[in-house]
Amino acid sequence: MEKLRDLFAKIPRWLMEERPQKSYWGRKWEITWKNTLVTAAILAVATLVAWIYNRISESTVNIVMFYTVALIFIPRFTEGYVPGIAAAMISVVCVNYLFTYPYSRLDFTQEGYPVTFFCMMLIAVVVSAVTSYTKEQSRTLAAQEKQLREAEKEKLRANLLRAVSHDLRTPLTGIIGASSSYLENESRLSEEEKRNMVRHIGTDANWLLNMVENLLTVTRIRDGAINSVNKSMEAVEEVLSGAVGRVRKRVPQIQVTVRMPEDFIMIPMDAMLIEQVLVNLMENAHFHAHSAKPIELYTVNEAHFVRFSVRDYGTGIAPDRLETIFDGEALTDGGDPDSYRGMGIGLSICKTIIAAHGGRIEAKNCDQGAQISFWLPREETDQDVKAYS
Repeated sequence: MEKLRDLFAKIPRWLMEERPQKSYWGRKWEITWKNTLVTAAILAVATLVAWIYNRISESTVNIVMFYTVALIFIPRFTEGYVPGIAAAMISVVCVNYLFTYPYSRLDFTQEGYPVTFFCMMLIAVVVSAVTSYTKEQSRTLAAQEKQLREAEKEKLRANLLRAVSHDLRTPLTGIIGASSSYLENESRLSEEEKRNMVRHIGTDANWLLNMVENLLTVTRIRDGAINSVNKSMEAVEEVLSGAVGRVRKRVPQIQVTVRMPEDFIMIPMDAMLIEQVLVNLMENAHFHAHSAKPIELYTVNEAHFVRFSVRDYGTGIAPDRLETIFDGEALTDGGDPDSYRGMGIGLSICKTIIAAHGGRIEAKNCDQGAQISFWLPREETDQDVKAYS
């Protein structure tokens, strides 16, 4: 009894043990229960169909074709060479034993039997080899694509972490410095100086709140996948109005000129997320353009997409940052680590939101200032996504 208990105790451990990975050729000649059952099932179906055909037509001329079709299907649903070769041998035996006179007896001396055996074996080997090669190539490509996606996600994660670290440090440093100065010099400060310090603390705290909202936005999106956001048909005009209202509450002194679309346009989107993108873009333009001219916000109705653009008339974007400005790498004010606000985190989140809607975003310099535009599909169809790409 003790030996039996030890044996049964080893079974779960044996099942959980990690098997050594077989080599390429080891996998091709491996015999598994799955391959065996699939091969047997397909051959049984082929034999049943051949038997029904033989009963109806009383002819054995096309019997071999049913097994040939089976030899084509078997490599598609199995792995390696063994199922196809074994199926070819079994098929020849079935044709000889079940459908060739004298019935229910093997006779390997019949005329044409070697040719039939050779042809079916050749079909099995060729189809198995081609199918196995195709599957191996597909797996290799899938693995490479997965590695590229993981590398891209890791790069984005690192860039976001770098941008978050920068954007957290700047306002926190301001809050700590202003509060310390207030407490240490309260008796010597005038009322106006105290109000200015409190005002700076409030401004930095609002910026931190804005960044937290941005980070929470990312948690609503799964890896920027299309259809990973809750989209509904929304009016473009209402989204623009909502974004302008939100940004004016946060930055009362901001100047924005809005050009609404002439036509009434409704497109599928998550209105709150798109408003967040527009707010981020307008805030970046206000704080980093260094221009007294108003920011322009407008839309353009295109064939398959609606383009949203935010244009400023400031200093523009450094040409070497245009390619990486949405990756969380770009800092502002000439890359000064102590600049008031970095725009890396905000633009990274903009890119994530637009990608989740199946659109794209880009930045460019104009004759004066810079323009950031993004495109959203007019309809939620595969054709529109292909037209975009």
